Amino acid sequence: MKRFGLLIFTLFVVHGPAAAADEGMPDAQKVRYCERIRDHALQTYYNRERGQPIKLFAEDGSDGARITNVIVKRIYADPQISSPKKAEEFGRAKCNEMMGTKQLPE
Repeated sequence: MKRFGLLIFTLFVVHGPAAAADEGMPDAQKVRYCERIRDHALQTYYNRERGQPIKLFAEDGSDGARITNVIVKRIYADPQISSPKKAEEFGRAKCNEMMGTKQLPE
């Protein structure tokens, strides 16, 4: 639990929540951002499976909190997201979709 809180704190303090969907942000940077959001999706899946209550971020107008909250709500609501891999894939895909990222070749 403390580790999750520290991860959230680090993500939004160090990387800045407002940095998410800046139109001037290159696609490569958006993809890296969505990789970090994928980690939140995975942690949310584990929290749901343990029966813990949903944890949302205070929305302050930043895209980071908004995107993360959409993903968290969907993981809790959708029983089709039934494995860690599905949670990661959903988190990454939804983030890229919301940011308008073109998928870069791996």
